[in-house]
Formats: sequence, structure tokens, C-alpha cells
Amino acid sequence: MANASDISTRIIEAVLAQKLAPGARLGEQQLAMLFDCSRTIVREALTRLAARGIVTVSSRRGWYVIEPSLSEAREAFEARRVIEMGLIRCTTEVSKAAIKKLKAHIKTEQAAVKGSDVGLRSYLLGDFHVCLAECLGNSLLADTLRDFTARTTLIAMLYQSTHDAAHSCAEHGRIVEALEASDWVLAEQLMQAHIGHVQDALRLQTPNGDPLAELRSALSPVGEGTKPKPVRLAHDLHTSLGDKSPKDPSTYLGALL
Repeated sequence: MANASDISTRIIEAVLAQKLAPGARLGEQQLAMLFDCSRTIVREALTRLAARGIVTVSSRRGWYVIEPSLSEAREAFEARRVIEMGLIRCTTEVSKAAIKKLKAHIKTEQAAVKGSDVGLRSYLLGDFHVCLAECLGNSLLADTLRDFTARTTLIAMLYQSTHDAAHSCAEHGRIVEALEASDWVLAEQLMQAHIGHVQDALRLQTPNGDPLAELRSALSPVGEGTKPKPVRLAHDLHTSLGDKSPKDPSTYLGALL
């Protein structure tokens, strides 16, 4: 029987692996069946995740994975800059064991990038930042980064990130190389650039600054202008690599966890 911590950890992992899309429904009864536990334990896990900003609840619709707004997306990336650059700035020494662990993580990332498992690739690229915080000796910030990384993963899915996985992995490698050389200034600069590249790859601006542009185009009379594009719901944006999201996110949950 799973406890609340087990359930919340598995949900976070599913988000990092891009297997739970923004807006996916998390049914209490379904989760209780999947984890062989009571709905009380499930509700405790979901309440914890809500406090961490990963899920939200509606009195009528139940529990859902968050769908970050544009302002929340920008705030999440800014928070990551402050945390990750601050961690490096406060570093005075990185042990050989820590560098070895980070290099091993990079090798695992590289293998995943060459492979076909998109979920594993996404998880490892996000987990690098958590691993880095742990290797720099701050487990508390590692936990915080895990949540912020999960949020930015959801943001990448929702706003159709075009950031290349191989490029991201290469940037991780250069950060580790700077840390190994004890060049804290360069490592901080590389981290700032890396987070900036990830953010810049998001489609955070609507065309011509019109927030209704896509909906306006979709609802225009048939026959006017070019062939209309259907409005895409959040749960349809499963990954930036073209994976199709299921019609029923609740049903999909069983395959994910």
C-alpha cells in the first residue's frame, strides 16, 4: 500500500517525464485503485502537491494538473534563475565525488537523447538541475528545484517548447566542465544562458499581441481567409516532440503511473 509521499513523488516524476499534461484530471478513486490505498491517502498526496503548486482543485471538477498562465510561466523561470545561479555563486568547492556523479548523469542524458524514450529523456534533463543542487550540498533547494522544474516542464508542454534536447544536454555538460575547473563565474553565466535558452524556446507571446487571435481565427466564418486551424486544448499538447495526448487524461493515468 502506497503512502501520500509515494503518490506525490510518482506524480512529480510523471510530470517531469511529460507523461502528465497540463490540465490532466487526477481522479481520487482512480488513484486509490492504482496505488491500492484509501482516498484519504490520495487526497493527502494531492493536497501536498497543491501546496507545492503542481496540482489544483475545483469543487465541481476535482483535481487537475496545473495549467500555468503566461505570468506564472515567467515567474517560474525567474525563480529558477535566482535559485540555480545563487547556488553556483555561493559555491566555493565541488568535491570529486560530486563531479563524478554529475558526469555520470550527463552520460545517462546523452544515451537517453540518442534513444527513443521521450519520457526518460525529459525526466533526466529536468533531474539534472535537482542533481546539481544536491551535488552542491543543498538538499532543501534540491527539493524546491524539483517542484520548479516540474512546473517549467508543464510550461514547456503547454507553450509548445522548441528547445532541442541534445542542445540542452550539451549545455549541462559545459556547466559541469566549468564547475570541475572551479570557474564559478563561467558556470553561473552558462546556467543563466541555459535557462534563458529554454525560456526563449517557448511560445509565450500571442501573434500581434492579441490574446484572442487564435480563437478569433478559429471562430471566423467558414470560407474567410485561410483554412482555419482547430483550437488546441492544453491536454492535446502532450509533448513538444509530437506525442499525442489521450482524449481522457484520467484513463491515461493508469498507463503512466
